[in-house]
Amino acid sequence: MIVRRAALRHLKQILEENPVGALLGPRQCGKTTLARELAMECSAHWFDLERADDRAALAQPELTLRPLQGLVVIDEVQRLPALFQTLRPLADRQGAPARFLILGSASPSIVKGVSESLAGRVGFMDLGGFHLEEVDVAEDLWLRGGFPRSFLAANDRASQRWRTDFIRTLLEQDLPQLGIRTAAETLRRFWTMLAHYHGQVWNAAELARALSASEPTARHYLDILCGTYLARRLQPWHTNLGKRELKAPKVYLRDSGLLHTLLGINNRQALMSHPKLGASWEGFALEQALSLFGQEDAYFWGTHNGAELDLLLFRNGKAWGFEFKVGDGPRMTKSLQIALDDLQLDRAWIIYPGDKRYPVHERVEALPLKLLSGLSELLP
Repeated sequence: MIVRRAALRHLKQILEENPVGALLGPRQCGKTTLARELAMECSAHWFDLERADDRAALAQPELTLRPLQGLVVIDEVQRLPALFQTLRPLADRQGAPARFLILGSASPSIVKGVSESLAGRVGFMDLGGFHLEEVDVAEDLWLRGGFPRSFLAANDRASQRWRTDFIRTLLEQDLPQLGIRTAAETLRRFWTMLAHYHGQVWNAAELARALSASEPTARHYLDILCGTYLARRLQPWHTNLGKRELKAPKVYLRDSGLLHTLLGINNRQALMSHPKLGASWEGFALEQALSLFGQEDAYFWGTHNGAELDLLLFRNGKAWGFEFKVGDGPRMTKSLQIALDDLQLDRAWIIYPGDKRYPVHERVEALPLKLLSGLSELLP
C-alpha cells in the first residue's frame, strides 16, 4: 500500500483548523483509504452511507451524532444531504467534542449543501489519484492514470480492464444514485467525444451538433463530468492588451488512464503513436502541476492569432508560465516569447518528459516533469 503522507498531513491540518473537513474527489481515488489511515491514529466513529445499516443509523442524525466524541467520518455524504443541516449546530458546540470528516464524490451537491449550512465551519480538501510525488514512476502513471487500483494493477491489461469496468459502473450505477437521469449510453458517447477534444477550447455548439442535442444539454453533460471530478475546465485569463483573446475554457479529462481507455489506447506503444499523444501529455503534466501548486488562480491564456500559454499561475504577486511539450529537447518558441512579453511573466518553464534541465531563454527553462516539485517558490 502506498501511504500518501503529504495528503494525510494536509487533512490533519484541515481538521485542526475547522470543526468540519470535506474530503472531495472522484470515486475510487483513495478518499476512504486516506480517511481510514487518519482514523487509525485516533478515536473514530465511521458511517458509510452506501451501507443500508449506516443509513438507517442516521435516520435520526442528531440523536446518533450528538453523543459522539473524537473523529466522526461520514463517507459518501451526498447520499444524505439532510445531514448538512444537522452538522451545523453540532459544529458550533463549545469545546468541539467531535470533529466531522465528510467524504464525497459529487461536487455540486456537496458544495451546495456546505455553502448553505456550514459556511465558515468547513475546510475543503480535493483528492485526486496518485501523483508523481507519491509514486515517482512517470511512464506507468501517465499510461495507467492515478486511480490506485488502475496504477497498482498487475499489468497493463489488468489496469485497462479495471478502467473499463470503472467507466461502466460509474455510468450505469453511480451517477443514477446521485439523481442523474441521463441515459448511460448517451453520457458515455459524450465522454468519449470529450476525450477527443481533450486539451482544446470548449465549443458547446460543435459538440452539441455532434450529439444532435442542444448547447445547454452539452453544457449540462460537461457539468456532470466536472462535478464528479472526471473532467476539468481550465478558465482563460483575460488582459487589457487590446488583442482578441480566447474567452472559452479549455477542457481536459483529469485522469490520463481514463482518457486512454476512452481513446482505445491499451499500451505505451499505442500511446506513442496516437494523434492525441501531445494532448495526453499536456493534460497529464497539467494535473501534476496543479496537484503540487494548487488550483487557485490557475488559468490558460491564448489569442486568436495563435499565441498561447498552457498554464498561467499567480503566486505571491508574481506571474509564472508553463508550457507542456512531449518532445525531446524543447526550445524557445515565438508563442512563448509573446506570452512572456504580453503577460509580463516573471519566469516560465517548458515541462517535458526528458532528464536534462537547461535554459532556453533568460527567463525560461526546459524542465523535466520529475523535477517539477523542485520549484519551491511556487509551493503553497
